[in-house]
Amino acid sequence: MQIELPPPSEAALLLDLDGTLLNLAPTPDSVVVPAGLLDTLRRLRRHLGEALAVVTGRPVEQIDGLLADMPYAVAGEHGGAVRHQPGGPIVRPALPDPPVNWFVRAAEIVQRHPGTLLEQKQRGFVFHYRLAPEYGPVLREAALALIAPAAERFQVLEAAMAWEVRPRGVDKGVAVEALCAEAPFAGRRPIFIGDDVTDEDGIRAARALGGTGLRVDKAFGSPDGVREWLRRSAEGLDAGERRWPVPSPPPAFHGLPPVEP
Repeated sequence: MQIELPPPSEAALLLDLDGTLLNLAPTPDSVVVPAGLLDTLRRLRRHLGEALAVVTGRPVEQIDGLLADMPYAVAGEHGGAVRHQPGGPIVRPALPDPPVNWFVRAAEIVQRHPGTLLEQKQRGFVFHYRLAPEYGPVLREAALALIAPAAERFQVLEAAMAWEVRPRGVDKGVAVEALCAEAPFAGRRPIFIGDDVTDEDGIRAARALGGTGLRVDKAFGSPDGVREWLRRSAEGLDAGERRWPVPSPPPAFHGLPPVEP
């Protein structure tokens, strides 16, 4: 089945970062922004009437450090922090803050498991185990035990070689809806691209809004495939094309990936 994308004149691009725009790295701080990527994205943003955003689990401040002013809008912390325009305020929905002692206990857990890392966020934290995959199940159980007294307000979410503790009530689907409710995204059909389970809410939201949601592994094969498609898209639009180039999925691709309703 062929991938159907809204024409660029009607579309907005909403892109995940790690595993989508950027290759995954051993640690969050060691990701590399490939040469030429920011120029490609700026050209696409111009052709889309500014409607290009990054939707990520990282804090907005980290996106600024990696991508500077390239995205028009940024949704960080899985929708827990949204900046609708460059230089604008960061909007944070009313969500609970984790108890301070959770961060202390999380740091102690990481110290007992060499090779694991703790990433602290404003309203949660992440256990990373990419450098010590044998500890993945242990960290999951530790995170679940930690939030157990407040499980109605917090959740443990699987990510790429990581477990994230965060409040209930926001996800990337909420972020997509919030972005698409305001200019320059309002009235456009979103194309959301993401790579893991945390992106499936964004995929569903994009489709519900009349757009398209794509998984990296199914539609592009890898972040390299995503970047190549973006590069070809920018070149085509620069040359006057009115359609997106056809994505080049891996051989096993058989249409859009199913996402549970």
